[in-house]
Amino acid sequence: MKVGVIGLGTMGMGAALNLHRKGHEVTGCEVREGARAEFVAAGARAVATPAELPADLDAVVVFVITAAQTEQVLFGEGGCLAHMNKGAVILCCATVAPEAARGLEQRIAEAGHLMLDSPVSGGKVGAHGGTMTVMASGSDAAFAKAQPVLDSISTKVWRLGDAIGVGSTVKMVNQLLAGVHIATAAEAMALGIRAGADPQTLYDVISASAGSSWMWQNRVPHILEGDDTPLSAVNIFVKDLGIVLDQARALTFPLPLAAAAHQLFLAAAANGQGAKDDAFVIRVWQALAGIALPGDKT
Repeated sequence: MKVGVIGLGTMGMGAALNLHRKGHEVTGCEVREGARAEFVAAGARAVATPAELPADLDAVVVFVITAAQTEQVLFGEGGCLAHMNKGAVILCCATVAPEAARGLEQRIAEAGHLMLDSPVSGGKVGAHGGTMTVMASGSDAAFAKAQPVLDSISTKVWRLGDAIGVGSTVKMVNQLLAGVHIATAAEAMALGIRAGADPQTLYDVISASAGSSWMWQNRVPHILEGDDTPLSAVNIFVKDLGIVLDQARALTFPLPLAAAAHQLFLAAAANGQGAKDDAFVIRVWQALAGIALPGDKT
């Protein structure tokens, strides 16, 4: 299958590499020269702009961050769909508002292609291991066309019906929980440090107790190691919880916990942490309380 992958970041690179390893003819698309070089070193092909992607692709997997970026790489100046042969399936994997996904579907259909509303979960480990979870909605034809791609990048595909926007709705709920859980894990760790608990011991005890969560066990080790390399950045949750809250306002639906978590990620971004790993929302409490984090240099 001939596949284009737009966006060779943490998730896109993993997906593209797995597609390549599974024998698909993959062209990666990424503005960053270093990422292109990494993909080429794996034996695949990479281009700098969507307009340089082959015209005869069977599928395009879009791993950008926002709805505006998705629209740009597909339809904007230098986008890919204007020159592509009709009949491809476009897998839109960014976390976007449901109405944004529905708007993309209309334009993709008008361009002669199929769309799968297919946000993903699993982080760097899932992306590079080919074990992502895909929360997808779209037509039977879109699922059938996309199946070889889905088989290569994921181990669980939730088929959520034929209505575009349902996949994005489910991902939105996931991001509400993920953002709140990360913020709560950071708050709890900061409180324990301020109260004098040993951070590693605190982590070990809570990981084996009822208060644990997937995010506690996944993110707190970043804090313990002092490694703020962004596997998922603070700014992602500024965006994603913003989508959650916008949707809630449209539905006249109160979300006090999500709103509080959003403010904490905003505070971290305002403190210069936006591009850091999302676990380092803990630096909000560090700034407020003057605590020393395990990775701080003394």
